[in-house]
Formats: sequence, structure tokens, C-alpha cells
Amino acid sequence: MEVKLGFGAAPKPQYVFVSKESDHCWYMLSDNTRQIPIYETALTGVITGIEVNKKVETSHGDTEKTDLQILADKPYVIRSGSESYFSKSLLLSLDVLTSEQLRHPLTIAVSPGNSNVVFCNIYDPVTYRFIGVSWDGYREINWQTLGQKISIKINRIQNLDPDLTKVSPYTTASEIHAVLIAQSDTYLAQLNWTPEQGKEYLQQKYGKRSRLELTDVEILEFIDYLKLQLT
Repeated sequence: MEVKLGFGAAPKPQYVFVSKESDHCWYMLSDNTRQIPIYETALTGVITGIEVNKKVETSHGDTEKTDLQILADKPYVIRSGSESYFSKSLLLSLDVLTSEQLRHPLTIAVSPGNSNVVFCNIYDPVTYRFIGVSWDGYREINWQTLGQKISIKINRIQNLDPDLTKVSPYTTASEIHAVLIAQSDTYLAQLNWTPEQGKEYLQQKYGKRSRLELTDVEILEFIDYLKLQLT
């Protein structure tokens, strides 16, 4: 993007929020928090990152959001509820995309469903091809694990964490768990924790002596704790 010198607005990402209304499905907020409808149904750009299950304070209390970061004419962040159909269809679509596809511009489109439901559809803007996904068995999907898998894949592409184990759309649950263990190894080494310190913490926090015994949710929580100690 061209850098404009001189006075202007602060170079902050533009947040876009998902909500089904009578004539639009997403909006922005003005400086005085007034909703500005977005009548276009699609945004095309390069995905630069994703944050899943991000805790956000709202007027209705703390809630978890999914933030998809996209670089288009300027940086955008598409924010949606982690439990929403938009977030889940977004994760399903990103899961089937290859690393090569994620390096190129993609079109993120909103699609209204029944009631207040909004789905996410992803297209290839060059071929106009729709990235189709299957909802079979979606009630049994561990969405937190899927989100972590996709986050790892996208962050690898952006070279934010090049040492992570390779994750593909066909990575199994056990392989994802191994990736998470490898992540925790890195943070434990940076903190200079001994194996005894790690076992003591796991015993006190989870009543378990090994990271191999932790569930995906617990290992993710443990990784977040280690990151917090580093900062």
C-alpha cells in the first residue's frame, strides 16, 4: 500500500462486525460508535492472521470472538462470535484451503441464513470458485482444537512461528496435540523450567503429572499461561 505523508487518520485496522440486518450482514463503527452498514456482501484481500476464542469485553459482558485479519485496500479485522455460524463456517473453509491458496487473495462473503444466522463463504477471486465445505458431523467437532490448528497453519504462512510442526488440512487430532506439546516445549525452554517444575504445576492445576494426559483445552490453557509468564 502507498504511504501517505502528512496529517491523517491513525493507521489502525478497520474492524468489521457480523450481524444480520434487514438489508446488510455486517457493519463498521464510527468514532462515536454509530453503526455504519456495509451493503457490499464481500471483502477481497490477503489473510494475514487469525485469533480464535479471543476474550473481548462488551456491553453485555465478557465474550469470546474470532478475529480474522485481512489486508486489502487497508487492514481489516472481521470480528464474529466464536460460537456463531459465521465463525464456524469460516473455520471449516480455512481448514480445507491449502497453504498455497492462503498465500493469495481470497474473497470473504457474508451469506444470510434463517433467523439471525449469517454464514461465511470463501471464493477464489480469480477463478470465482466457491470453497465448498461439509457440515457433516459438525456438532462433534472440537472447535477450539480446529481453531488452533488453523491459527498454526496461517501463522506458519506468515512466518510468525516458522519452527512449528507442519499442519495440513489432513492433520489428525493426535498430530495437533503433538503440535501443541511442541509449542509448550518451546515456551518451557524459554522460561528455563525444569521437568519437576512443570510436573508440579500440572499436578496443582489439573491433577495430572504429564502434558500427555492433558486434554486439548487444558494444553491450550497451559500454553496461554506460559506465554503470560514470558511477558
